[in-house]
Amino acid sequence: MNVDKYNMAGQKPESARTIAIETLNRCDPRKDYAGPILDELLGKTNERQRATDLVFGTIRNRRAIDTVIARFSGRPVERVQAGLLNIIRVGTYELAYCPAAEAYAVVNEAAENAKAIAGVRPVPVKTGKQSGFVNAVLRQITRHITNRQVRLPQAHAKRTLVQTPSTGCEFDTDFLPDGQADPAAYLSTVFSLPKWLVADWLSEFGEESARQICLASSRRPSIYIRANTLKTTAQVLAEKLNKQDIDCELVEGTMIRLESPRAITQLPGFGEGLFVVQDIAASLPVRLLAPQPDWTILDLCAAPGVKTTQLAEATDDSATIIATDIDEKRLEMVKENTARLGIKSVQIVPYEELLNSQFKIHNSKFDCILLDVPCSNTGVLAKRIEARYRLKPETIEKLTEIQGELLRTAARMVKPHGRICYSTCSIQKQENGELVRDFLQENGTFELESEKLTPPSAEAVDHDGGYVAILVGRKADPA
Repeated sequence: MNVDKYNMAGQKPESARTIAIETLNRCDPRKDYAGPILDELLGKTNERQRATDLVFGTIRNRRAIDTVIARFSGRPVERVQAGLLNIIRVGTYELAYCPAAEAYAVVNEAAENAKAIAGVRPVPVKTGKQSGFVNAVLRQITRHITNRQVRLPQAHAKRTLVQTPSTGCEFDTDFLPDGQADPAAYLSTVFSLPKWLVADWLSEFGEESARQICLASSRRPSIYIRANTLKTTAQVLAEKLNKQDIDCELVEGTMIRLESPRAITQLPGFGEGLFVVQDIAASLPVRLLAPQPDWTILDLCAAPGVKTTQLAEATDDSATIIATDIDEKRLEMVKENTARLGIKSVQIVPYEELLNSQFKIHNSKFDCILLDVPCSNTGVLAKRIEARYRLKPETIEKLTEIQGELLRTAARMVKPHGRICYSTCSIQKQENGELVRDFLQENGTFELESEKLTPPSAEAVDHDGGYVAILVGRKADPA
């Protein structure tokens, strides 16, 4: 339902803060996804982009936010009434991470939202007590902030929450762990990440690189689109968007970064199939694979079809491309994407049908297989925000078993001298280099042609992280 319908019915659009609080009250990130809940509610507001930022920003930074609330309210967040806690969280997020938001407006609307919450409880309570508590906590936090946007080199580390690579929100009191004494505790608190995961990154990448990865994992991610080269070019598409007053810029010659917030489906060219949303890092596997028009290609974990359509574009829609996925419902997304982009070379086949040999292809083998496996998502935590609340070391152990089995399946289905493109959106060595090398030790008929690990970045051209390896069947030694 859109805002116009609400206005026609005489209903006043709700504020972004109200929508954000309602979404968060209905979402436990340990088991729910915020996106679908938010989508249900966005039609009630004319501040869609802001509401989205408040929801995702609050979840993305929740551990840091809760640390602030506990320190300056004088009570653990577990002792704050659930209905009020998310009001305070959203307010704290704005105070600490949105320096352009007026502090008085943040506090005042939070108090008003507290009154509304109190009035709709099964047994209404005195609104003054509820709103007074929220008002007191947020005012106390405000009093302890000395600079809502300080340059990081001039800031005191144990008093400053990091907003961007160069700025942060500084308080007048130490409340963060000592980064020198316990860097894992400091980074996990500031960037709201599991401590075990940060410790793993520190061990693997070193302190400075681990910090950059943490920052990138908690950034506001840019949105990139890939031009459908079967219908247009990135340059032409960028010009089309600019003519519609949508600010964007070309990146690496083939991708476009959107600068103007707008619903993707409402952008010029979406309905015509001129583009698809794809991060820079996610575009690397197909680019490194370099598929050819005369190949028979299998996309083994195809849903939602972004890389499937990239395969078709890279081969001028002339290759034979088979797309499958173990999740049949998500295969529908592949069908929708290929249809919207006008792609003809992709045939969608159910996973079980493919494995049961009911589906026949020329010579029964594939020239190459794209294997974008299910993974821990540690390279895309800025976008898959709930993953940080679900990840455990044992999760990765289970995933590597699945990944290894999929890689062995691909090895049985590819031609003797064919190619396998193994990719993840993870930066964990267990899912990437270690797994690939274990596979190569077990399968002497394959060799590693190339591999690339891309850590996520929060720099000017920000992007997600991921891994890709190109495995090639060995050719027989000449006699």
